[in-house]
Amino acid sequence: MTRVTIQEHPVADSTAGPYALTTGPDGALWFTLVHSGRIGRLVPGEEPTSHRLNPACGPTVITPGPDGALWFTEYRANRIGRITTDGAVDEFDLPTPGCGPFGIAAGPDGALWFTETAADRIGRITVDGAVTEFPLPLTGAFPSAITAGSDGGMWFTLNQANAIGRIDPDGAATLHPLPTEAAAPVGIAASHDGALWFVEIAAGQIGRITPDGKITEFPLPDRTARPHAITVDGQGTAWFTEWGGNRIGTITSDGTITTYDLPTPQSEPHGITIGPDGTPWTALEIGALARIAPVGETA
Repeated sequence: MTRVTIQEHPVADSTAGPYALTTGPDGALWFTLVHSGRIGRLVPGEEPTSHRLNPACGPTVITPGPDGALWFTEYRANRIGRITTDGAVDEFDLPTPGCGPFGIAAGPDGALWFTETAADRIGRITVDGAVTEFPLPLTGAFPSAITAGSDGGMWFTLNQANAIGRIDPDGAATLHPLPTEAAAPVGIAASHDGALWFVEIAAGQIGRITPDGKITEFPLPDRTARPHAITVDGQGTAWFTEWGGNRIGTITSDGTITTYDLPTPQSEPHGITIGPDGTPWTALEIGALARIAPVGETA
């Protein structure tokens, strides 16, 4: 078992709610403050900064775009946002009222793809703001996280339909039911071998799906841990958050799971990403970003 050190970097007060984070093209960590309506930026070793949005807009997931900016969902405001690395913000209203945009990721077609949790749709927005929505073939599915696969499609979780979905650039969707009932998948990330890793928040499991739809599930040591988000590092190891267990975990390609306790009790880890230094960082809702690194490395 690899020994790690976990360093917390305060970025906001405990009511602001750091939720998701990503590494920007400027080598900084960009993150959402879901409860205070701000987008934050942290260069490791420096003081954090943030950019104000509408306080009630609910910025949720953030991702680098193909245009050198960061794109994010505004869950409560029914918008997609864009912020440049110097802090200029644009916002784009979505056609479907109350659709609840949540996950967002850059696609292989040069556009951003996002989920509409309350409308059973997958959306696509070009870098100049043109939006297309694709209805899914079911209702009440709560599409959640989304990522680009190596096969040219976008893959997403259906939290309430207990399935993993894939959508082609033309909008054709395929759904893959999960073996475990009521598993409630949330986060999803592409691996280096063409497969995708995802988390099952209600079942306490990590899942893996191949491009042809073969699903394998790996139970966590703590089935009540409520895994939330997942990412893959440069060596192909998947890192995930245990929101209910106050831990960070890893899973290797052979299914070996290791977990690490976070230093602050009830820190509520949500999003996770690989930082500009190649190590995992996670957003803690208590108001910090945490860096997880092998013992001996310092930020």
